Amino acid sequence: MNMKNYQVVLVAAGMALASCGGTGDNSGSSASTDAQLSATKGSEWITLFDGSSLENFKGFGKEQPGEAWIIQDGTLFFQGQRKREEGLTGGDIVTKETFADFHLKVEWKISESGNSGIMFLVQDNGEYNATYHTGPEYQLLDNDGHRDGQIVTHRTANLYDLIASEVEPVKPVGEWNLTEIVLKDGELEFYLNGVQTVKTTMWTEAWDEMVANSKFKDMPGFAKYKEGAISFQDHGDDIWFRNIQIKRL
Repeated sequence: MNMKNYQVVLVAAGMALASCGGTGDNSGSSASTDAQLSATKGSEWITLFDGSSLENFKGFGKEQPGEAWIIQDGTLFFQGQRKREEGLTGGDIVTKETFADFHLKVEWKISESGNSGIMFLVQDNGEYNATYHTGPEYQLLDNDGHRDGQIVTHRTANLYDLIASEVEPVKPVGEWNLTEIVLKDGELEFYLNGVQTVKTTMWTEAWDEMVANSKFKDMPGFAKYKEGAISFQDHGDDIWFRNIQIKRL
């Protein structure tokens, strides 16, 4: 598919998502994305989370997700507030399968002043102590309510601490957003609600220089691997995910 047609598809998906609206409640009705899901039926999409099971995920460095990760009304809900108040176990979760070239789609909504992220190419082999030691991050944030929103490369749909987006098509806190990450032969693209926010090439001299000037400069495994797990972050704040799908490219 050429880029022009691809962008049309993404815009259409974003319009379909926008038409369902967001109410700020915790319900995760699959009706909001029936059209976009039916469009992928019969293709090579893999459903990582269908609203009823966490069987495709484990905790980072653990066999099971922490107690703060639950299924609530068809959504994957990280209970950041309950974790803080009640001492629930948490931690990032990672896919049991690993992926090299891929196209990931996920809907999410975040709490007021919330912070989270999606990491990819994560190595969960006991050698590293955190997902971000190896995995680049698609930032998820309440841009206006969280202090990280004041840092230009730490806002929603940025390549965290590396590349800032020139556009910000994020929806208000409590409404659902559609995130897409596409990685193919080192070409990395981020999308938010059908709009491209990041485009770069990994593993080049320019990429290495960019990493060397970031907070990851002293992490020797960061972004060095060309295959790894997808990870959803425990950053201590409430966040909801649904309709998580991936396709190998």
